[in-house]
Amino acid sequence: MEKKRVLMAMSGGIDSTVAAMLLLEQGYELVGVTYRTFDNISRGCMEKEKGCCSVDSLFEAKRMAQELGFEHHILDIRQEFKDTVITNFIGEYLQGRTPNPCVICNSTIKWGKLIETANEMRCDYIATGHYARIGHQDGRRYLRKGADLSKDQTYFLWTLTQENLSRTLFPLGELTKPEVRQIAFDHGYEKLSKKGESQEICFIPGNDYRTFLAEQVENYTEKYGPGNFVDTSGKRLGEHKGYPNYTIGQRKGLGIALGQPMFVIAIHPEDNTVVLGTKEELQGKSFFAKEINLMKYAKIPDGLEVTAKIRYRNEGKKASLYPEDNRLRVVFHETMDSITPGQSAVFYEGEDVVGGGVIEGKRL
Repeated sequence: MEKKRVLMAMSGGIDSTVAAMLLLEQGYELVGVTYRTFDNISRGCMEKEKGCCSVDSLFEAKRMAQELGFEHHILDIRQEFKDTVITNFIGEYLQGRTPNPCVICNSTIKWGKLIETANEMRCDYIATGHYARIGHQDGRRYLRKGADLSKDQTYFLWTLTQENLSRTLFPLGELTKPEVRQIAFDHGYEKLSKKGESQEICFIPGNDYRTFLAEQVENYTEKYGPGNFVDTSGKRLGEHKGYPNYTIGQRKGLGIALGQPMFVIAIHPEDNTVVLGTKEELQGKSFFAKEINLMKYAKIPDGLEVTAKIRYRNEGKKASLYPEDNRLRVVFHETMDSITPGQSAVFYEGEDVVGGGVIEGKRL
């Protein structure tokens, strides 16, 4: 029987390397690929273990593939990455929303380009080091949370289509991070088994998105300079440094003292105002989600009860879904803080991903 060919997405880190080890042991023929998406080095980032876009990580991925005995390719897609992920990231902030670049990257770059490359290289499947699993029901494929719930990455993968899932392997889905580290150690990669991991946006070392915007947007300071903080009645409270510098729910770093804790509860790009309010005013129970992608079901029944996550580091809360045109109205069963336009909302039944969408706006 001919071996199935798998295009293995290699980052140079422990997860993708161990995923490759496991697939080789299962008898697959691997072709490794690492995409050059953004040069952190241009911003002075020389740290080897910080993000997947560094020059160091490219060569580390190639070295790992060579040691494991399969071919590896580095493909330059910096322009495509800029035109999609970075352009979306900048545009969302300039429209007063808070983007989730990892979600955009997964749908357009990691899966979009991976499947395109897999077809060119005659690969049957693609594989990544994500902590996620794939379930099957009624002829549909859907994501299931990874066995290691502390590492589960399904929140960032909700945009994957049925075609994407049919071509995807997640070798680490049933493993915990300690087990992955042990596998690396047992294969003689002691240094790799102890390697740290970054929580940063890969193209923004230090997560300093404000400096990134200032560097990337022409005449940024002149166009997006100081404006007014106002309260929910429109009363001026003071001056801010430009609305793109703030996100919904932000409390620290406002640079204004009002005698009580105040939070950013709305951002209005049209007049460069940032609305501040109390924690109670920050809370809401419902919102619309757009750009819906369904996984477990082809259609959402009215009032379907799910667990909805509106942030990655969030266990999720009970909510009901109501389809309205091409959107979903999401109604939580209790009030929630910081329902943030631009962020992803992902819906679960237990460990199964029902689907997801982009938060369009808060409904009080």
